[in-house]
Amino acid sequence: CEDCGKSLIGECKLHGPLIRAKDRVIPSRARLTLPHYLTLRVLELRAGNQQILGVFAKKVIQKRTQFGPYVGQLSTKLTRYDESRLVLQVLKDGGKYFLDTPNEDCGNWMMFVRLARNQEEQTLVAYQHCGEVYFTTVKPIEPHTELKVWYAADYAKFMEASAVFIKEESDVCPLPPVEKDPVDPWICSSCRSTFATFALLESHQCIHKDRV
Repeated sequence: CEDCGKSLIGECKLHGPLIRAKDRVIPSRARLTLPHYLTLRVLELRAGNQQILGVFAKKVIQKRTQFGPYVGQLSTKLTRYDESRLVLQVLKDGGKYFLDTPNEDCGNWMMFVRLARNQEEQTLVAYQHCGEVYFTTVKPIEPHTELKVWYAADYAKFMEASAVFIKEESDVCPLPPVEKDPVDPWICSSCRSTFATFALLESHQCIHKDRV
């Protein structure tokens, strides 16, 4: 204790405990890699405070937009299995390995993307290229729409899965309704003005460039 000049085991009985300052909580690696036009939403809260997350678009994402590669640990077996996520494998040096993500610091944001239960809700297709797995949009994705993925035809054969996944309605667990958050505004870094779309922000920034 610096006040009484004594070396003590535990708290000082005369001056009391120290005031402890906590470190700032740092988001996981997976959450930090999330593109700025995507957001995570909590869809369900299960026992033990376990959050079921979904990835949603904050702005329009064009068809044929590629995401990836998927980040995970190469493993001969999965240490974590989630029935709402795709099981992914890759071919490396003649061997077939799982892309394992035991926790959020071992993967990127793509680990949060849920599987599509039918073609109607599928927005992404997963495929293997040069030993990596990528997701590509199969149609334009509107704001507030969840990104959901299923295997491409060739990759489905590699994974020994159906090329089109349609789950029986009786097996589908209905999700609680998700309130649509307002789309995050685009902010000008020069004057801090806000705009509803990226296109409007670009037009506005041209004015700054002309003035310079």
